[in-house]
Amino acid sequence: MPFEDWRYLESHLEWVEMPAFSTVFEAGTSLRHVYFPTTAVVSLVSTMMDGATVEVAAVGSEGMVGVDAFMGSSNVNNGTAASGTVMAQNTALVSRGGHGYRMSAQAVAQQARRSPQVMHHLLNYTRTLFLHISQTSACNRHHSLDQQLARWLLVHLDRQGDNDLHITQERIASMLGVRREGVTGGALRLQKAGVIRYGRGQMSVVDRAGLEAHSCECHGVIRDAYARLTSDAVLQPKPAAHSHTGAPPYQAAMGRSTSDVWSSAQATT
Repeated sequence: MPFEDWRYLESHLEWVEMPAFSTVFEAGTSLRHVYFPTTAVVSLVSTMMDGATVEVAAVGSEGMVGVDAFMGSSNVNNGTAASGTVMAQNTALVSRGGHGYRMSAQAVAQQARRSPQVMHHLLNYTRTLFLHISQTSACNRHHSLDQQLARWLLVHLDRQGDNDLHITQERIASMLGVRREGVTGGALRLQKAGVIRYGRGQMSVVDRAGLEAHSCECHGVIRDAYARLTSDAVLQPKPAAHSHTGAPPYQAAMGRSTSDVWSSAQATT
């Protein structure tokens, strides 16, 4: 990507905390910012009219939250949205607390219109995200709950970089769109198999290979899609040092692998 594009995007970044279980934005509301998680993981959630929920994708340092921003204006909620307003199509919830960067939705949309390279990266990432969503949908319909649970755990482990999940079984059940009893039974079977260890509000994976063996093919499909995306990325220039002492490197810009990072980044405040 040309240096001018990186310079523009960098100048609009703002370093933010993303507390665990907080709401980034809700479906049907005006999308004011897009987010690039660095250490946080965000669940994209669909909510039914009866309040039932299901996670359709998870986003970590490989991706961007708020892809609707560059796709043009939308007018939903029975025409109540203002002309030119981009509306969020899913609710975004922080499943693992951490940090990230945000940028105004307007800035992303403007640069996507100006730069074919930026649009190319955004479309490539969005295509991979759509595959993630569609594979999750197929998994929820055709595979057993135990396989879905294993897939969900693996997808989140891929994004957070360690083997410990600080999350309740009730919340996992809401992300899978199933009853808590189903998750409890699945977790018990995985624990008896020596794959996980769990207690109140925490689940640890002790045998990653064993967990993969209990999963269906869906995790591999999703993992390989993001691997192809990041393998096409190129190393980017190194901007000025970040103004916030202790802030981690900027990791999540449009389909880059977490190893190909800026050494530091400057956020606007």
